[in-house]
Amino acid sequence: MSFATTQDGVKLYFEETGKGTPIIFVHEYAGDCRSWEPQVRFFSRCYRCITYSARGYLPSDVPANAKSYSQDLAQTDILAILDHLEIESAHIVGLSMGGFATLHFGLNNPKRSLSLVVAGCGYGADESTRDKFKQEAEAAADSIEAQTMEEFGKGYGLAPARVQYKNKDPRGWSEFETQLREHSTLGSANTMRGVQAKRPSLYKLEDQIRNLTVPTLILNGDEDEPCLDVGIYLKRTISSSALVTLPKTGHASNLEEPALFNMFCDNFFHQVESNTWSLRDPRSISSNILSTSES
Repeated sequence: MSFATTQDGVKLYFEETGKGTPIIFVHEYAGDCRSWEPQVRFFSRCYRCITYSARGYLPSDVPANAKSYSQDLAQTDILAILDHLEIESAHIVGLSMGGFATLHFGLNNPKRSLSLVVAGCGYGADESTRDKFKQEAEAAADSIEAQTMEEFGKGYGLAPARVQYKNKDPRGWSEFETQLREHSTLGSANTMRGVQAKRPSLYKLEDQIRNLTVPTLILNGDEDEPCLDVGIYLKRTISSSALVTLPKTGHASNLEEPALFNMFCDNFFHQVESNTWSLRDPRSISSNILSTSES
């Protein structure tokens, strides 16, 4: 088993498959390093694919102290993987919690980021829903501790943006739910409290986000309601971004629609690597609808 050690001494389990330009996959709250199997099988034919389990997710370390979990630590953990493997820069692909970590990593380490895929990023990001999300996250952490993750996962796997996966692919969803319920109760509760509930609003980071020029692909399912408005906000704010919305799709888009997810990422990577991915043309940003001149 392979491990990288973080700045604060936490050991992160990782796996790597294939050769070529590196891709780091950063999983969501309900996932772990196994969640990227459809992507690893596809991209490892031409890329060096690295998946890892975040702190709190076995077989990575599960720190007992809730202070060992935060949004900032989540993004620096990506750096720990890169440094351990002596990778100068990589494509960074993240979903949900991993999408937030990917975005924050790009903001803090643009030179280490060939590109960013920010998928399913939006839960708790909007100021108008932030208090509600924080309350739900704290309540979820309490429930995890009271019930154990094995029991809590039964309901979490049927959240409003996850039923789409079960309806489309019951077998795939069953595997996802089984893996979810295998997660550490302590690690899941601490992650919910330290990372999910306390992450900063993306709207308060607008100035920093607006300065981001790393090629960025924003990808959401059209039935993943908390991410839709945030995805449009990110598209309008990041001049180096493109927005993809997958039809009839929920939160776990990489598992629910792996062929579409892989196709859009593959096309994106090729454009980045051929230096044809450009910033948005300023002429496309105007308060006018038809006229090319401001009046």
